[in-house]
Amino acid sequence: FWLKFAMRYSPWGRSVVGAARRAGWVSPWVACAFASQSAASECSAMSEFYKVERLTPHFGGVVQGFDLNKAELSPALVARIKDDIKEYRMLLFKGQGKMAGERQVAISEKLGEVESTFYKHPASPHPDIFRVSNDEKEGCTGVGRTGWHVDGTFQASSFKYQTMHFHAVCEGGETWFVPLKELYEAQDAQTRERWNKLWMVTGRGQYAHPMVYKHPVRGDTTLMFHCGTPFCAGWLVDSDDADPTKRKPESMIPHSTMQEELTEKLDSLVDRIGIKMQWDEGDFAINDNLGNCHYAAPGTQNGRRTAGLRILHRTTIAGEEIPTKDDGRQSFMMR
Repeated sequence: FWLKFAMRYSPWGRSVVGAARRAGWVSPWVACAFASQSAASECSAMSEFYKVERLTPHFGGVVQGFDLNKAELSPALVARIKDDIKEYRMLLFKGQGKMAGERQVAISEKLGEVESTFYKHPASPHPDIFRVSNDEKEGCTGVGRTGWHVDGTFQASSFKYQTMHFHAVCEGGETWFVPLKELYEAQDAQTRERWNKLWMVTGRGQYAHPMVYKHPVRGDTTLMFHCGTPFCAGWLVDSDDADPTKRKPESMIPHSTMQEELTEKLDSLVDRIGIKMQWDEGDFAINDNLGNCHYAAPGTQNGRRTAGLRILHRTTIAGEEIPTKDDGRQSFMMR
């Protein structure tokens, strides 16, 4: 009571909460709990933007009846979206129609720096929109089909978020998602310890990323990998020093060893802890790329004549921190 009283009526208390909120130490909802009466209207507006329903017991939230096409991208709305992504790891806004490319990019820019590293298809409505399809005339084909993965592992920092907007969906065009914290926790102690000693070497041998590291926003355990053959050159294995801070990679195992193990585990767990997302036209998802891995199901490339046209507009938001393990060791350049 006294803490709440001080925060609400003391200028010093309000300044402490404000500074903590700006630093990201407390969420907007904690800040609202201690807000002054003059700030009550802003907090009320935050709660009234939209309501979130759980997509699965483990992760994901669904928003109905909120139009991202028309909403003012105010600091309060952006803070709410980011806070919900932190909690749910994926936020799915239903019924967004066929959003203009400029609008999708504008929303993406509010989430961070838009980073476009992909092929620009002639049918794409914007240079920062990656247009994906099951028809090569309409968009890039075969995307996400090489295996379970996190996007952007070929860089020093993988992408922080993706936005995924479906202008058209085809029969069987699912995207499979598995939350990485739960994937790690589903393993026995021996497997977790073995994974903790592994470093993924990127396809061109440029970077080595810790397979197990701390999520830079959520602070819990997450994983880094790509099961597509072109994207992983192998796995470095740490020494067995009892002090993790003194361990150093001393050997390497083939890329296929871990890619096959991960694929088997993910295929067996997706129905239990993940989801095989069946999209609807107009869906707009914001995915925590550092908190979930994903895979484009075979049906995403079903023929247009029999399954219908699939069109996905995707943007990617740059990662902001180098992957860092609990012991402080970070991703490093191989050459």
